[in-house]
Amino acid sequence: MIIKIVTLFLVAMGVLAMFGKLRIPGAKRLANAKCRNCGRYRIGKGPCPCGKGTG
Repeated sequence: MIIKIVTLFLVAMGVLAMFGKLRIPGAKRLANAKCRNCGRYRIGKGPCPCGKGTG
């Protein structure tokens, strides 16, 4: 019985690991929307509110 529980747990962990490897659509665009200096997300195409960088 305990072997069955451990096996199911390991299978579930393997499935979660496979889903974790998937790429999220639009992740690159979100990474580019952050300010390089302060790390805040920029909204729109204007400069960052911190005034130090443009993106």
